[in-house]
Amino acid sequence: MNDTSLPRPPRHDGPLSGLRVLDLATLFAGPLCATMLGDFGAEVIKVEHPRKPDPSRGHGPSKDGIGLWWKLLGRNKKNITLDLSSTGGREVLLKLVAESDVLIENFRPGTLEKWHLGWDELSAANPRLVLARITGFGQFGPYSRRPGFGTLAEAMSGFAAITGQPDGPPTLPPFGLADSIAALATSYAVMAALRGRDETGRGQIVDMALIEPMLTILGPQPLWYDQLGYVQPRTGNRSTNNAPRNTYRTGDGKWVAVSTSAQSIAERVMRLVGRPGFIDEDWFATGSGRAAHADELDEAVGSWIAAHTRDEVVTAFEKAEAAIAPIYDIRDVMADEQYRALDSITELPDPDFGTVKMQNVLFRLSETPGSIKWTGRPHGADTDAILTGLGLTDTEITTLRSAGAV
Repeated sequence: MNDTSLPRPPRHDGPLSGLRVLDLATLFAGPLCATMLGDFGAEVIKVEHPRKPDPSRGHGPSKDGIGLWWKLLGRNKKNITLDLSSTGGREVLLKLVAESDVLIENFRPGTLEKWHLGWDELSAANPRLVLARITGFGQFGPYSRRPGFGTLAEAMSGFAAITGQPDGPPTLPPFGLADSIAALATSYAVMAALRGRDETGRGQIVDMALIEPMLTILGPQPLWYDQLGYVQPRTGNRSTNNAPRNTYRTGDGKWVAVSTSAQSIAERVMRLVGRPGFIDEDWFATGSGRAAHADELDEAVGSWIAAHTRDEVVTAFEKAEAAIAPIYDIRDVMADEQYRALDSITELPDPDFGTVKMQNVLFRLSETPGSIKWTGRPHGADTDAILTGLGLTDTEITTLRSAGAV
């Protein structure tokens, strides 16, 4: 193999243009982090095993034998196959590392080291590399070697314990909540590490444990327990901090959610539903006081809502400047005029299905917006192009493929 460098991506088309990210991760936090970076211009190279593709390619519903989730998770990524446990795969990865800015992985601690691809080897190949390591429990500690999945983080962070009805079991979310939050957190961590590199000239390791972002979003629970011994209970859709706060069924069999976090909103709701007398009660003056009388407030709000259609309820609440939202399923989301105005669900060309609809980039930047250039591509679709860009000859590529390294 010669020493020709892989050409750097041009600096245009997004604020992260010029950055190259290697995505070695699977299911789901690491790949989603890489997707978010790619949405804003980073060149993302997805590295998969030649014979064991990222399991997300087959996760969930498929169409014509093609996994649909991958169309979202794999967007804006080039795809190469490498067996990192092989000598040839290791050598190719180190050549890629030398020309990259970020590497994202979620193997169990010690796996990269077993392949002689630990931090010592990676940083020797590129001292400016940022290595993002996502695991269930972090790189050290008594649980570090355990298999880690989002479900375990949702359980151990305290999230499941406070979710569900008071007389029901702890409840897990029906989607990858912990992985998605960890992806957001890792994207932030990577950008912080890159900013640090601007100051020091050196890369560093990001150690992201799935349990920690979940713990962070639970707010002041550790403080409450530390200072008061208070353990938050399951309260269903109610809050211990304010009321009325619940879901309510409308007269046409649909559902809405009401929030009264602000005192003024709570007063508007009670006037709207024809129960202004509650406002004069001493306990109504605080959120906790209202929460202690949630049964009475829910009866007042719920009975009024049950006598009207969802459209009537939403219109009346909006006119009263009270906080309400219809409870949507995905059909409602796809049809909603606000989501359409924001282009939150965007339509994209796709070589397999003609067009597909999926979530757009996560936020809007006025000067350097993100974009979706293509949907998830086939396993190994760019292997030859990437290897050629590294300077490998056709003969060298054939040798690697014959050895099972790519």
